[in-house]
Amino acid sequence: MTSQFGRRKFLVYGSAALGTSLLMKACAAPPAEDTAAESPAAGSSPAAASGDTIKVGILHSLSGTMAISEKSVVDAEQLAIKEINAAGGVLGKQIQAVVEDGNSDWPTFAEKAAKLIDEDQVSVVFGCWTSASRKAVLPVFESKQHMLWYPVQYEGQECSQNIFYTGAAPNQQIEPSVDWLLENKGKEFFLVGSDYVFPRTANTIIKAQLAAKGGTTVGEDYLPLGNTEVTPIIAKIRQALPNGGVIYNTLNGDSNVAFFKQMQGAGLTADRYPVMSVSVAEEEVQAIGKEYLLGQFAAWNYFMTVETPANTKFVEAFKAEYGPDRVTNDPMEAAYIAVYLWKQAAEKAGSVDIPAVRTAAYGQTLDAPGGTVTMNPNHHLSKVVRIGEVRDDGLFGITFETDAAVDPIPWNQFVTETKGFSCDWTKTGVDDPGKFRL
Repeated sequence: MTSQFGRRKFLVYGSAALGTSLLMKACAAPPAEDTAAESPAAGSSPAAASGDTIKVGILHSLSGTMAISEKSVVDAEQLAIKEINAAGGVLGKQIQAVVEDGNSDWPTFAEKAAKLIDEDQVSVVFGCWTSASRKAVLPVFESKQHMLWYPVQYEGQECSQNIFYTGAAPNQQIEPSVDWLLENKGKEFFLVGSDYVFPRTANTIIKAQLAAKGGTTVGEDYLPLGNTEVTPIIAKIRQALPNGGVIYNTLNGDSNVAFFKQMQGAGLTADRYPVMSVSVAEEEVQAIGKEYLLGQFAAWNYFMTVETPANTKFVEAFKAEYGPDRVTNDPMEAAYIAVYLWKQAAEKAGSVDIPAVRTAAYGQTLDAPGGTVTMNPNHHLSKVVRIGEVRDDGLFGITFETDAAVDPIPWNQFVTETKGFSCDWTKTGVDDPGKFRL
């Protein structure tokens, strides 16, 4: 039976701010479409909506360690664009997508973001997956007063006027899943993640939450993104939890393949070592192999098995476009609805000019596949929280969901550094609407 919890329980969570420095490497990027070289004025899109088309940018990893997750997000964005164009486009114009490969390399993401804005003169960019890639492009969008729609759950502790976040804030994924684990699976946690900003900040949240609620962090370890040398971590888990316990997994990309295969090979199975993942969804289950994930858990806002008319339509359309064996997942759904929410905002504004679209986006609602979502003035969506368990068919059976959409809290309330801070880009009379004390 699906558990039902009230929304109030999940509205006060937090995390520590974490100053993690990232070692960035240069990486060659594939050649891009040659377009107008003159840079647009900040906040405007003179070439993006010229003639009968509106240019939009798509920026994800089509190669490298993150391609396992990001290629399907591009498919979802392209599906939304195709559907919108078939229905008449935006403001009477067809959407033209300019697709760039971030190559799982953060400096490349920044270079490609600048190229999309300055050369291609797109009206908006849909892109990124990892927080490292988002952090890399953020200065580009802020300096150029442009707009990014970011479709993946993340660690919070950020609220930019130049980004709309359509994935989960921590109080819509990480923190409710920790609560569920404490109530249903145990109080001893081992934390494993990729070594970059999202997993480290997520684990700061988790450790603070466990300390406040009677749980224990028995171990914590990280792998470089893309690394598959998981044997030492498996040994540490076995040593720290000899009788079993909870593993909270914030690994990203293809590190998960090695992790789950070696977990099973070492006899650390779901009955004694339940794993909660926040970056493993239906697409990753297919890539890893469902036999290695049976009975394990993931926390998201959307699963392919959600029973709504909008989801039936979405899944059928995606399979019709890309093949009957394809699956949908949370980041794909968040990317798909981002295009529709931007469309609605542009049509309300009567323009693709960025300041007008930004203002028009506030309060936009959409009958999304995962349930009705609403864009808040803090640039995050109100969304239902769900936990799923991997089934024999490789999909997730929904074992828990909130009884209403949970409002997002970008600045987490568990720790001293950000307790009491809020974000509201319609707020007046404060120095920084992106971070002010209530």
